[in-house]
Amino acid sequence: MKAKKAAQFPKTLHAAIRYFADEDQALEFMKSIRWPDGVVRCPRCHHKDVSFISTRKVWKCKHDKKQFSIKVGTVMEDSPISLDKWLCAFWLIANAKNGISSYELHRSLGVTQKTAWFLLHRIRLSMQDGSFVTFKGRVEADETYIGAKARYMHKDRRTGVGHAGLKKTPIQGLLERTTEEKLSRVRLKVLRTNRKTEIQETVRQIVEKGSAVYTDSLRSYDGLSDAYVHQVIDHLESYAQGHVHTNGLENFWSLFQADASWHVCKRRAFSSVPVLR
Repeated sequence: MKAKKAAQFPKTLHAAIRYFADEDQALEFMKSIRWPDGVVRCPRCHHKDVSFISTRKVWKCKHDKKQFSIKVGTVMEDSPISLDKWLCAFWLIANAKNGISSYELHRSLGVTQKTAWFLLHRIRLSMQDGSFVTFKGRVEADETYIGAKARYMHKDRRTGVGHAGLKKTPIQGLLERTTEEKLSRVRLKVLRTNRKTEIQETVRQIVEKGSAVYTDSLRSYDGLSDAYVHQVIDHLESYAQGHVHTNGLENFWSLFQADASWHVCKRRAFSSVPVLR
């Protein structure tokens, strides 16, 4: 069968609502993404000998005699939510630079807040990379701290002037810059401390040797020059010197902190996420 051209994701919310309101059109859109070669395969046995039941919008595998829908094997599986709401939710979440709450999603889609919460978590799960592909080329490294400001803390939790970050959760970020072949990517990791051993361990695990690594003047990065082209930008002097800067990660932090909440700051590693530009 001749492969079909992949469908274009609508560029505006109005276009997305109109496009996905047609059940057949939404189904064809998902088919073009899931089976880009145009050959529908059973998600269980991967055989392509299937028949389509048009009245129920499902396929039946002639090999294992079981039926499956476009949702089977995806984050949409076992969900009674219609495909048009799923796809509009994908559009809203993917295009929200500063994040989106379940309450905003429920108002936009006309579903309950509980349903919106379910959609939000399923879609966030599907957007995780989860790969162990290393970074190479030009890579930025930086860290940030997530937590309440001292003036909002109980007095027993305040650490005093000059130590605002001690009671916050440190998060390290690595950004592989955009190239002609691929978009930039970010990987985040929750740290216990910002000491040299822990900071550099993450860099050496994720970044290939010989790559260019750009950091600020934090001394925890001293010593990376034994395996990388390590260049430092001192923010007391300037924020960029040619291609030596960490502005890509600084931009990411501004978006990340606007959407971060206490429950994502547990001591666990984050999966790779795309950079929003």
